[in-house]
Amino acid sequence: MKKYILSLDQGTTSSRAVLFDKTGSKLCSAQQEYPQIFPESGWVEHDPMDILNSQINSARECIEKSGVDVSEIAAVGIANQRETVIMWEKSTGKPVCNAIVWQCRRTAETCAKLEEQGLKKFFRSKTGLLIDPYFSATKIKWILDNVQGVREKAERGEILFGTVDAWLIWNLTGGRVHATDYSNASRTMLFNIHTLEWDREILGLLGIPFSVLPEVRNSSGDFGVTDSSVFGAEIPICGCAGDQQAALFGQCCYLTGDVKNTYGTGGFLLMNTGDKPIDSKNGLLTTIAWGIDGKITYALEGSVFVSGAVVKWLRDELGVIKSAEETEEIARSVEDTNGVYFVPAFVGLGTPYWNSAARGAMFGLTRGSNRAHIVRAALEAIAYQTAEVIKAMEEDTSALNMIKVDGGASQNDFLMEFQADILGRSIIRPKNIESTATGAAFLAGLSCGLWKSRDELNGVSENFREFVPNMEEKRRNKLTAGWKRAVERSLDWQE
Repeated sequence: MKKYILSLDQGTTSSRAVLFDKTGSKLCSAQQEYPQIFPESGWVEHDPMDILNSQINSARECIEKSGVDVSEIAAVGIANQRETVIMWEKSTGKPVCNAIVWQCRRTAETCAKLEEQGLKKFFRSKTGLLIDPYFSATKIKWILDNVQGVREKAERGEILFGTVDAWLIWNLTGGRVHATDYSNASRTMLFNIHTLEWDREILGLLGIPFSVLPEVRNSSGDFGVTDSSVFGAEIPICGCAGDQQAALFGQCCYLTGDVKNTYGTGGFLLMNTGDKPIDSKNGLLTTIAWGIDGKITYALEGSVFVSGAVVKWLRDELGVIKSAEETEEIARSVEDTNGVYFVPAFVGLGTPYWNSAARGAMFGLTRGSNRAHIVRAALEAIAYQTAEVIKAMEEDTSALNMIKVDGGASQNDFLMEFQADILGRSIIRPKNIESTATGAAFLAGLSCGLWKSRDELNGVSENFREFVPNMEEKRRNKLTAGWKRAVERSLDWQE
């Protein structure tokens, strides 16, 4: 009897695999980090083979640890870091260069030129996105323009492009399926979210051959089967979504106005807007949440480029902590930040600023500033950035329901308490914070029949904890004003 779903959660700094049973409970998981590559200031790359191998290895480890026979796995679901670009040779499967990661700012000049040409409204009206290096389109153009021989091969139909999901699907199926889903396609700045097709006008403008693009499919549906050499048996791939949309689905945000915020490497707030795309006036993105049975659900999204990644930076680059877990105790060891503000604009700022020239900075340092103040300021920065996104969302729509949170950094109770305080509203954390992996599993399980409906999925979701605000409004306003001053001073730093 097939009774398990294998969820592949391919993230920016690690690949995870989680095995779920029919009750929606996590049976087993495995995780493998892989190297981050920073060739120049503001550039971020991954080796595509590191992505693939770490994901397959973590999945094999998960299956082995669980003791489950592969024949009992009903389907595979995939969630992935979005916007990251991989291009490879169709005949050999060999990547033409390193993956250009969503955080990479190398195409800032290209984006600036597109804006100077007055194309902001053109792109926004078709894709729901702003012109920004964050998205896939200009990264593809950069590879075609800068990696020797790739454009010529692409024009001959010898090169394939994919976001990470398409790269995984192509490899898992032994090169038999070149496909993505609606949610990932909507993050490329090449996909028309109204006509639901790759936009040939945009492709022509950027000089991107149509032949490199994957087929776009439903997020819950058929993506082929894994080659038997991968896991020892063929397993249907039945679900696929960008990690943030997967988290929205995993949090059971199925009603218009439902909101989730994920504290991962970046921070991403999504609101379900139903079957109608909403055009933001406050720096939010209009995007596709998922496509099921040919029906599209849209979302509004706010993007924080550096969220949980600031904690990793404190550990790996600054060396002031040994683990993410100790930050809560360190932050609580002081009453406040002693006036220190930390703006983690390492790769620019997203919503609501969309300023790719901003850079990280600390303000308010005095002789009395210490390690604990800096660690606390870093955690508070995560909350300040999220609060600005939520404010933008409140101004765009009055339909905002309760806010659900997930992602690694949401385990930090200090951060969640401060988040509720600085927002002045409650937030809800589920017992299972692995909403991204859960969402991929739910999408796959719906398609293969393990679960019959979204109502059934609501029934298997787990208990939660509520964080209630306790901060006085006067103090909240003072702290927020200080944050805004700090952000203003970090804008447009990079020439």
